Amino acid sequence: MWTLPFWGNGKVNKGVAVASDNETRVLIELQRVNKLYKTAVGDFPALKDVDLHIRSGEFVSVIGKSGSGKTTLLNMITGIDRPSSGEVWVNGTAVHELNENEMARWRGKNLGIVFQFFQLLPMLSVVENITLPMDFCNTFPQNEREDRALELLEQMELADHAYKLPAALSGGQQQRVAIARALANDPPIVIADEPTGNLDSRTAETVFELFNVLVGQGKTIIIVTHDSALARRAKRTALITDGQIVNEFVAKALPALSNEQLLKATRRLQPQQYKAGTMILQEGAAGEHFFVVSSGTVDVILQRSDASDVIVTQLGPGKYFGEMEFFQKEGRRASVRASENGPVEVLALDYETLSELLTSSDTAHEVLYQAAEKHQHENITFRGAKK
Repeated sequence: MWTLPFWGNGKVNKGVAVASDNETRVLIELQRVNKLYKTAVGDFPALKDVDLHIRSGEFVSVIGKSGSGKTTLLNMITGIDRPSSGEVWVNGTAVHELNENEMARWRGKNLGIVFQFFQLLPMLSVVENITLPMDFCNTFPQNEREDRALELLEQMELADHAYKLPAALSGGQQQRVAIARALANDPPIVIADEPTGNLDSRTAETVFELFNVLVGQGKTIIIVTHDSALARRAKRTALITDGQIVNEFVAKALPALSNEQLLKATRRLQPQQYKAGTMILQEGAAGEHFFVVSSGTVDVILQRSDASDVIVTQLGPGKYFGEMEFFQKEGRRASVRASENGPVEVLALDYETLSELLTSSDTAHEVLYQAAEKHQHENITFRGAKK
């Protein structure tokens, strides 16, 4: 069982309480970020109007094809590169406005970065590799740094290797050293670029387990990975295609669509906000949109044969409604309202776009059609029930 101490000014932090206290705070925010690279044949847009919000204590995976913009996105967050336009805010700092000297100090105290190829200095011992960030940022008293490094290695089950050179360790061991180094200054955010790319599946599983422990103790973790199975185990997944982020709630609602189809859907979405208790759709009204819930919850309401109303289900983020009307070409089969416990945002996708997407994906069409049939059967059952 992994247990990791997090030190701040020589003291242990509150661990899980950190995540609880800050769970609603946006820690990372990208606002309409564009990145253009100049090439011999003209400007290449690596990122296009990217908006991204990551809250404290979240575990987010970033996935996409080679060249889709994954690493460029990470470089915006870490300040390794700067946006051509837009803003990047991390832990309250406008990263896009920092100069090079400010950037280096800020990065050392706020970010722990784990690389695919470990990037350990070969002529320094394992413990020296871990104390190096503390020396650079002067985050701990000189006489405490080695003890902190040894404590981190103990938690990584590598204490016996503290005074060896990195070359004497296996790939999995070196990656755990790299994670310990990333934690040296107790940063709130750990960013890992393909951290399991050079590891066997069993070792990769161990590293992923370690990331889960870090999240449980209050760290915010962002990983770029080509392993879709591992990516799905993160609490959120940001899918990036052609420099744009696919809406994660549409991807959750319609997983059978291809990345390109999901991006097309993302571009056509119309966000709509509703106050608690507000009616969104009225039973019997004409339907023109398919809806995906992006925040809050909605109540699906049916009228029974005795004229009484009943809430048949509640739908949260990533759930959808409006599919029955799409297939049956009739008025709304139920009423939908924002739940009383808070405001709601839904994403509206017009039926014309939905039809185009489903026409090009037989699998997605069948999945949604079967869902519509199931929900229609449930509606008939509820309507016939007595109060």
